[in-house]
Amino acid sequence: MLKKILILILPFYFLVLLQTSFLVHFSISSGWWVGWSPNFILLAVILINFFTPDHSELWWGVGSAFIGGFFLDIFSSSPIGFNVLILVALAFFIKIILKRYVRIPAF
Repeated sequence: MLKKILILILPFYFLVLLQTSFLVHFSISSGWWVGWSPNFILLAVILINFFTPDHSELWWGVGSAFIGGFFLDIFSSSPIGFNVLILVALAFFIKIILKRYVRIPAF
């Protein structure tokens, strides 16, 4: 169990460091999206929730959302818990949509 948690913590920590310290200097500077930089944590949470199995690994998607949101909250100026709340709600929403409306055929 500790290995699985470390597998989540270390990549998310390095993604947040990359996102908040390095990629801020490469933000998009034209159009209505001026000042935006890529959010790798959001992308990672979405991909983890789409590609993990539904029934056995629910905590993997929600845990990744919690850890990613926690690191984003630590390194940002937003209130603590804001990114955690948004990412965990997104993870639950993705899992509910996949469980109710998507049927993967078994071969």
